[in-house]
Amino acid sequence: MAAATKQRLLAVLIDADNVSAKHAEAIFEEIAAFGEASVRRIYGDFSGGAIQGWTKDKLAEHAIIPRQQFANTTKKNASDIALVIDAMDLLHTGRFNGFVLISSDSDFTSLASRVREQGMDAIGMGLQKTPVSFRNACNRFIYLENLENDEKAPKISPDKKNVTAPATKKKLPSPKKLIETAMDAIDQEDDWYLIQQVHEKLRSARPDFDPRSYGHKKMVSLVDHLNGFETKRNQNNQPIMRKTG
Repeated sequence: MAAATKQRLLAVLIDADNVSAKHAEAIFEEIAAFGEASVRRIYGDFSGGAIQGWTKDKLAEHAIIPRQQFANTTKKNASDIALVIDAMDLLHTGRFNGFVLISSDSDFTSLASRVREQGMDAIGMGLQKTPVSFRNACNRFIYLENLENDEKAPKISPDKKNVTAPATKKKLPSPKKLIETAMDAIDQEDDWYLIQQVHEKLRSARPDFDPRSYGHKKMVSLVDHLNGFETKRNQNNQPIMRKTG
């Protein structure tokens, strides 16, 4: 009997000041696609009550361990410092395949970079207002807005070049241009490209790229709804694409 594939272990560290508890269930559903959230910790000053809806019951529901950090000094974020210290301690155990840093704060940019230098995945999760420095320091960055119900996601017309996300009025780059750039970066002579390969190339350049930002759950669906591309399946039943204009 073949041995079971070993589950990837992830350390999930949450900045309570920057993330609402309303995203908790969706966050851990998303994380499950990457591996097992074997460490679940949240940081903040809970002495005054729940922060951003992170009540005792909410923490217990998702098996999250709170790390209480008293705000002893103004203008100094003890919670951020504690999160980074814990992250470095966990990093040096060598037990984890990656870290999930959940915050919209650019203060964790250096931490994400350090995790990647160690050869581990740094997965960021935060709001669309998250500074680009933190987003790009991660291998992958997921917008919390994209974890909401599919029916709330905006749908784009095939030839629309820019999309505005209704929740934040964030102007998104043209998906067609991003996809074309990724295709050009792949060195091959064949006109047909594996959509998965294009997606991976695109995300290596833009860690925050996500078809859900454009109202589509899958990359194949996004490409199908854009002018200038043709899609089909190859002999291995893999979705492929090429430029048509």
